[in-house]
Amino acid sequence: MRDPFEESLRDLLNSQSTHDDEACLDRVLKTANRQVGAGDLFGLMGHWLQAAMIALSGGASSKSVAARRNPSRSSIDKAD
Repeated sequence: MRDPFEESLRDLLNSQSTHDDEACLDRVLKTANRQVGAGDLFGLMGHWLQAAMIALSGGASSKSVAARRNPSRSSIDKAD
């Protein structure tokens, strides 16, 4: 079966390249740097969101713990 993608890869490998390797390397490095930068930006936003959720849930739990300060019955019923 004929695969056009495989044929195009064979043509690229068999043909003699006249392009500049430095320019190709620069283009690849710029693309990689852009992708890493976007990943870092999304990671930073994710950590910021996680910190905000911890701060909001931490404040809510401290209020509910302070409101439930009732002596437990088990400590009152115990004999010394």
